[in-house]
Amino acid sequence: MNLQSKLAILADAAKYDASCASSGAAPRDSVGGRGMGSTEGMGICHSYAPDGRCISLLKVLLTNYCQYDCLYCVNRVSSNVPRARFAVHEVVRLTLDFYRRNCIEGLFLSSGIIRSPDYTMEQVVEVARVLREQHDFRGYIHLKTIPDAAPELLERAGRFADRLSINIELPTPAGLAALAPQKDGAAIGRSMARMAVHIEDARQARREQARAPAVSLGAARPARRARPPAFAPGGQSTQMIVGADATDDRTILDTSARLYGLHRLRRVYYSAFSPIPDASRGLPLAAPPLLREHRLYQADWLMRYYGFAPGEIVSPTQGGMLALDMDPKLAWALAHRERFPVDVNTAPRELLLRVPGLGVGSVDRLLAARRVRRLRHADLARLHVPLKKVLAFVEAADHRPGRALEAADLAARLAPPPVQRGLFD
Repeated sequence: MNLQSKLAILADAAKYDASCASSGAAPRDSVGGRGMGSTEGMGICHSYAPDGRCISLLKVLLTNYCQYDCLYCVNRVSSNVPRARFAVHEVVRLTLDFYRRNCIEGLFLSSGIIRSPDYTMEQVVEVARVLREQHDFRGYIHLKTIPDAAPELLERAGRFADRLSINIELPTPAGLAALAPQKDGAAIGRSMARMAVHIEDARQARREQARAPAVSLGAARPARRARPPAFAPGGQSTQMIVGADATDDRTILDTSARLYGLHRLRRVYYSAFSPIPDASRGLPLAAPPLLREHRLYQADWLMRYYGFAPGEIVSPTQGGMLALDMDPKLAWALAHRERFPVDVNTAPRELLLRVPGLGVGSVDRLLAARRVRRLRHADLARLHVPLKKVLAFVEAADHRPGRALEAADLAARLAPPPVQRGLFD
């Protein structure tokens, strides 16, 4: 099989991993001499670097052969799909070729399990090592690690990768046992814990070096200390499949909150289950609505940046599920109208963050502006906050919502139905 055919198979097989979030960038290409580089083509996806930059990555599997038989995975051993496998030098060549043509800025590499977890992890790490040490590749590298691999291999991966990830796959041990019986949830947790320790140790070593006084060599300039080696400076992430079993949103968010707290993950990605060829009878016949995945991302954001707990986001009256007809922050505010209106001139930051329509940036601008003057309706407009949503929940020097908060049609006015195609499909 030639390299192009392998790329077509292994790039397509990698599309089910959501750990590389799409940036939604407009397609660009260099056909006809209109610049250099492309955001289209097999294997090109978009993600975000640790500093927030949107970057293009070559996203492929080392192989879609896999000895596991996870029911939700198109690459499982019993699946009837075309198979392919890259050699280490082929992934290196593709990465460098795409990079030199200005198509990508990095690599996202995952793999099915071949021979053994250790053998597979060795191959994945070797790609990163060759790129870094033999070709001085300084682009972004994200490696999907194998939880059952030896700890020393995971540690080695962190020396070459900007980010590491281990997919927990399903939110509960029962779900994992039912749909992926060959995977060990406890082993996944142990691997995450080890990576968290290595990441924190590397960061602490760098902090201590930055605080330490420079060593002076007589009248000469201070000696330059070698920087401690980095370990996955972009942190670690994971992915959960949504809708492959009966797990509700409250349980999913509880699991995410636990992972953020225990292992300091940078991101938990949510991937709506997608029906696959030759699917098992143990799987749903249809995919969940994409809007459910979207609401989980919004709820995740509320936990990470807005101070919400999972139990606040999904109320007991919702049957453990997020509302699909409005975003979770608005749903919480409408269910807790007694907490409003909030005075934008006196309320603390944590309360302002709970106002529908006010994001972290908007709140920071409000706090800075009110240090020099009392805020009025016109000031809110100048700060570019969505007035239609915000005004019903806040007070300003010349504004009171009056009975707007009590209006029976407030939810209908503030939460119009989504217009994106496919969100309810």
